[in-house]
Amino acid sequence: MPPLANRLLRKFSGLLLGAPVALVFMAAAPHAVLAETTLKVGDQQLQTRGILEAAGQLKDLPYRIEWFNFPAAQPLGEALNAGAIDVGGLGDAPLIFAYAAGAQVRAVAATRSTPRDLAIIVPDASPIRTAADLKGKRIATTRGSIGHYLAIATLEREGIKLSDVSLRFMQPADAKAALASGNVDAWSTWDPYVALAEQKDHDRAIANGINLSSGLSFQAATESSIKGKRAEIADFLKRVAAGQRWALAHPDEVAAMQSKVTGLPPEVLKTVYQRAQLHPVAIDDGLVAEQQKTADLYHRADVIKTRLDVTQSFDRQFPLDAR
Repeated sequence: MPPLANRLLRKFSGLLLGAPVALVFMAAAPHAVLAETTLKVGDQQLQTRGILEAAGQLKDLPYRIEWFNFPAAQPLGEALNAGAIDVGGLGDAPLIFAYAAGAQVRAVAATRSTPRDLAIIVPDASPIRTAADLKGKRIATTRGSIGHYLAIATLEREGIKLSDVSLRFMQPADAKAALASGNVDAWSTWDPYVALAEQKDHDRAIANGINLSSGLSFQAATESSIKGKRAEIADFLKRVAAGQRWALAHPDEVAAMQSKVTGLPPEVLKTVYQRAQLHPVAIDDGLVAEQQKTADLYHRADVIKTRLDVTQSFDRQFPLDAR
């Protein structure tokens, strides 16, 4: 593995709200232990793995899965770009950032959630009551994340210039601490961070992604992995789609399994799954057009200097009807 890939995995894998968890999780049926192929999968907060575990989709694998956990999509995208992992889940905005940076990755599957799982949150005692009150304030978020997108889109809707706020870029664990200490005024983030902040810290949301975010997220794979591990990726995507469909009707079971894996409270995780209503969707022209709108917003905000054509960031050889 290239040195950069090693450094990225050491730096970010296993971080969950600032607490260490195991770096790598191996999932394989006994008869598959000797399988020659290993699919390296990037995950965020172990959400994909939790769903697959709960839904029984990690049984009878004809290959091995090596799991790498990341606190946010930005470092996961870096790991994809470095070739440290083969495939991983990330939101629409992080995919655009990775593509704009020249990453040789493609979205191979898509899901959609209710954008209420994105929010700008403030402490309960904060004088900030609405998004209009964000002018002049310090907003924490993770660069290139869906939280970053939500902050920009919310400010644009309110007619607030980016120069009228101070965006503080940091990873979620640091943002959480900064909000609690008063070093920032607001935090633009996503679940499970939103649900945890609301239920445990009694923070409140002053804006969410409704009518601003597409709610899209993706499984993205490197071009080399698509060529070399096409069958494994196709099988993995089939299992992910099946797990997501199962999870829609079994939030309690998913939350219980996810709690064992992550240590997060099951009531927080149940809120996450019930709120998101995450489900697989086809990559079609309409979806690509939605992704183009997200990229165009970044260009309008001068976050991405050159207007992107996102068409080439998708690979449609893994159709949803085959999963």
